[in-house]
Amino acid sequence: MATDLNGLKQDLTRRMDGALETMRRDFAGLRTGRASPALLEPIRVEAYGNEVPLPQVGTIAVPEARMITVQVWDRSLVNNVVKAIRDAGLGLNPGNDGQLVRVPIPMLTGERRTELSKAAHKYAEGAKVAVRGVRRDGMEQVKALEKKAVISKDDEKRWSDEVQKLTDDYVKRIDVSLAEKDKEIKQV
Repeated sequence: MATDLNGLKQDLTRRMDGALETMRRDFAGLRTGRASPALLEPIRVEAYGNEVPLPQVGTIAVPEARMITVQVWDRSLVNNVVKAIRDAGLGLNPGNDGQLVRVPIPMLTGERRTELSKAAHKYAEGAKVAVRGVRRDGMEQVKALEKKAVISKDDEKRWSDEVQKLTDDYVKRIDVSLAEKDKEIKQV
């Protein structure tokens, strides 16, 4: 438990950053009609008896705006890569071209855009819940310090206000990221 405001703030900031970063990673996995290596990075492939992340079996590249390629290093894994991409639930239909897997990115339909927007809102709400959970922990720490007479009642009020300001800042950052992602989804 932090006994100074800076230590507490650093801990809460680190944890809130984690929630924001998780949301951004989730956003990267939402297909917006533009090719992006981040779309395939979370996919896991059956390789040598284990499931491994796709980037561990091949190089992901974007040669053009609507195409992702995966240069598979071991030819025996090409079919596993194709199957993993097809089964990932991204609505992609990869093609096998020897050791190169080509993944065309189709145009988004209006219905699919709505689904992606809902998913983005769900990820943002999850991040907000995580940030509020960190705020609750911070407030509990501040109250505990005041109860133990480590800090004064005035300090408890000041620290609580700081924790709330930090929370408000992160919620605002989440909203900005969501607005950008929504705009990207609707624009493409």
